[in-house]
Amino acid sequence: MIDGAMERLLAPRTVALCGGVWADAAAAACRAIGYRGEVWRVHPRRPSSTEQRYYRSIEELPGSPDATFIAAPAREAPAITAALARRGAGGFVCFASGFSETGAVEGRRLAGELAGAAGALPYLGPNCYGFINFFDRAALWPDQVVGVPPQRGVALICQSGTIALDLLFNRRSLPIGYVLTVGNQERIAVEDLIEALAQDERVTAFGLYVEGIKDAERFALAIDQARRAGKPLALVKTGRTEAASRTVHSHTGSLAGSDAAFDAFCRQIGIARCDTLATLCETLKVLHAGGPLPGHRLLLMGASGGDTAMAADTARGLQLRFPPLPSQQAGQLGTLLTDRVTLSNPFDFHTHIWFDRPRLRSLFSIAQGAGYDAVGLLIDCPPAQEADAASYLAVIEEFEAASKETQARTALVSSLPESLPAQVRLRCLAAGIAPLQGQREALEALDLAARIGEAWHCGGRVELLKPRRDTPPHAPAGAPRTRTLTEYQGKAALAACGVPVPASRLVAPADTADAAADIGFPVVIKVAGPGLEHKSDVGGVVLNVRTPAEADAAAARLSRLSDRLLVEQMITDAVAEILIGIKTDAQFGQLLVLGAGGVLTELLKDTVILLPPFTAAHIERAIASLAVAKLLGGFRGAPPGDIPALVQAALGCARYARDSRDRLIELDLNPVIVRPAGRGAVAVDALVRLTEEP
Repeated sequence: MIDGAMERLLAPRTVALCGGVWADAAAAACRAIGYRGEVWRVHPRRPSSTEQRYYRSIEELPGSPDATFIAAPAREAPAITAALARRGAGGFVCFASGFSETGAVEGRRLAGELAGAAGALPYLGPNCYGFINFFDRAALWPDQVVGVPPQRGVALICQSGTIALDLLFNRRSLPIGYVLTVGNQERIAVEDLIEALAQDERVTAFGLYVEGIKDAERFALAIDQARRAGKPLALVKTGRTEAASRTVHSHTGSLAGSDAAFDAFCRQIGIARCDTLATLCETLKVLHAGGPLPGHRLLLMGASGGDTAMAADTARGLQLRFPPLPSQQAGQLGTLLTDRVTLSNPFDFHTHIWFDRPRLRSLFSIAQGAGYDAVGLLIDCPPAQEADAASYLAVIEEFEAASKETQARTALVSSLPESLPAQVRLRCLAAGIAPLQGQREALEALDLAARIGEAWHCGGRVELLKPRRDTPPHAPAGAPRTRTLTEYQGKAALAACGVPVPASRLVAPADTADAAADIGFPVVIKVAGPGLEHKSDVGGVVLNVRTPAEADAAAARLSRLSDRLLVEQMITDAVAEILIGIKTDAQFGQLLVLGAGGVLTELLKDTVILLPPFTAAHIERAIASLAVAKLLGGFRGAPPGDIPALVQAALGCARYARDSRDRLIELDLNPVIVRPAGRGAVAVDALVRLTEEP
């Protein structure tokens, strides 16, 4: 059951419906779901009849309603809300629109008036479709109610009423316990509902459609609370193609946009981010049927080489792995299926045992006992109204019987969404088998469920490290003033936090050759004046300077761009060039960006983003996920790179970022040259942007 302040609202014993046509629809929803409590209708002008009594106002009601649906005009909603607060009501849904979603002054005024009138009352909206609680058979919902109340099911939370309806109308046998919409999230936000329902033992998982997160810190805490209760979360969030709204100064800034930050947040905390509603439904079925998967090791089998070959191709781009069958199970299956069947993964077990139920049971028992993270049966059934599906159902029954014996995580996977009948889907769900419709969506769902499992295994921790300052009350409008440290200043600050940098001198052009001789040739000579963030673009870098004469010549040319030059040791034994950066995201705080560096940064876009806490193990796993990790491991006879030194350089960046959290906008080390194992890693370029001191 629901605990806390929202119990009266979401599981009401008395309901008040305020308004006309839309309130009529909400009354119909109460009847459709079988609501057993009292329903009071409120309308200032409608006449009462023997079938229906109408109260003129909230004050006339016979009691204090647990939940109220307000479908009156926006200008009338605050007065109705104030009356509810005076009566000690339990909360309300504000279906009415015309508030802050309009962006108009009047809309914002009405939103403030509504919040003030509500006092401490919880409410959904405004501009909100309401909710359906299938478990307790309650609906404050102005539309169709479709679905059968389950004993256990998922909670769907949506910012869009239309998307909530789309999910409600699914024909995928997704067991739905709650459908809740939040509208403008003026009082109750997505994270509030997750917290309220995390302890409801009937809820198996959460499915979200969101357009934005109101409070990232609260959202992270709510997700953690759900994780500790064993309730995973999958979502669709719009905004993947959002254009950058400000000038990008560095590679780090361009690679860690707001959507990339949200992606990193989901990956690290253990949220399945889905691209489509279809994948969301399939992922929720996997999660409902047993929670996250422990890993990506999948065994797929079917009675068709076409299905299995297509499945292997369809899984490209996913993290799913198809390891060979272990020798013991391979031997058992070889004996059972004879040499007519080639054992592989995915594997086609042919149709010569299709009607041999004992051998089918043995086949499935051996496969499900092979130690995979999940085992899937590829099968599409003929339409029962037009064909005899008996033999297909018999195969599924044997797969189900084997799953009861082995307790393995299992799934049925149909190539087409429509070719897995409803009765099969319901039977599978009752047996703990995920009935997955559509091969691509099914494989995406299994992949996402495994990503949640791996994140949970690693702790699923996220720390939002944001500036500890608020904008002063009389601060001037507009963006804060910023400054970019010179490369010499930035490297000095980073070196103090443990980031290795080359030996260097900051000198006048006339002293360049002497400085180079002191450091030792070869050297790099760079312009060092302010405002030169991208020195290479203006010809401000000379590499591989090997003699005093070359140093003098380089200094003469560069002196036309800057009256100060930076002379640095040149690193000549690079195994790989890596980008390390920190960006401060407005919503999620500091982000650590790791990726292919140097000229490969823009070409490959091979990056990974982490949120705090930044640990050595966390960073090492992230580096291993990059394509450039092949270079670091020693590629085609080249020496392996000093990965521990690279990890320590990233930790040094993280220390500087934490120490500078109130002023740091972003820092960009590109490249960090990783040298052979045991010889270190060196940040040879650095860009640091800070806000000005107040």
